[in-house]
Amino acid sequence: MEIVDAQIHLWQGDGAPPHHRQAPYLIEDALAGMDEAGIDRAVNCPAIWDPNANGYAVEAATRHPDRFATLGWFPLDAAAGPASVGELLTRPGMLGLRFVLAAPDLIAQLTTGDLDWLWASADWHEAPVALMVLPEHLPLLGGIAARFPKMRILIDHLAVLPFLALPQAAEHLDDLLALAGHPNIAVKASGVPSMATDPYPFPSTHEVLRRTCDAFGPDRMFWGTDITRMTCTWRECVTGFTEELPWLTGADLELVMGAALRTWLRWT
Repeated sequence: MEIVDAQIHLWQGDGAPPHHRQAPYLIEDALAGMDEAGIDRAVNCPAIWDPNANGYAVEAATRHPDRFATLGWFPLDAAAGPASVGELLTRPGMLGLRFVLAAPDLIAQLTTGDLDWLWASADWHEAPVALMVLPEHLPLLGGIAARFPKMRILIDHLAVLPFLALPQAAEHLDDLLALAGHPNIAVKASGVPSMATDPYPFPSTHEVLRRTCDAFGPDRMFWGTDITRMTCTWRECVTGFTEELPWLTGADLELVMGAALRTWLRWT
């Protein structure tokens, strides 16, 4: 079974937020950890705190095209426009986009429709776009998905904010599952241990995972880690799914652990 991590961050500089490791996380660090944990590939979401992270992502994908691909970003400022999408997608290993829409100015653009140019461009390119949004903004994604059906949306971390634990972490779960009716929306089951209230194998999270998989199906729920903010090992992140979820087996397990993500991103 091929195992593909739906979200890691590679970066070289300083300035990581406190919930991530503070030392740079280099290509060599990731490869060593992946080899130890039995992970074949990883989707690099270039760190938003490192302005040079997109360039480093290109280096990773160029040097190791069988191990890394990228969902890149650019500042959503006055200089950004449809051409920014096309330019980014021409870079080696760049399969799509990812944005964190949590800062006040970006929330304003999301809620007022000022980002419609971005969705329209991604739709034209038929590109996947990963999004980290506040839980209260999940209903907006349904409208966006309906208006731009060729854009494939990936919701980060089951829309769970990194500082929240259960049950508060899953108070939005019904809103998340309501989006399963849109065939161009998928979810990353990444960072799951961060919301657990118990140690490995994190049984407090299992009902959330079961309900999510039932709603989206194994072809639209993608395993991942966000490893640089996990307090457990990368291997435990893997076996927490492959060995501890008795309802997830066979072809469904293969889909969740990487096959479905490869298809969604068109990572051939």
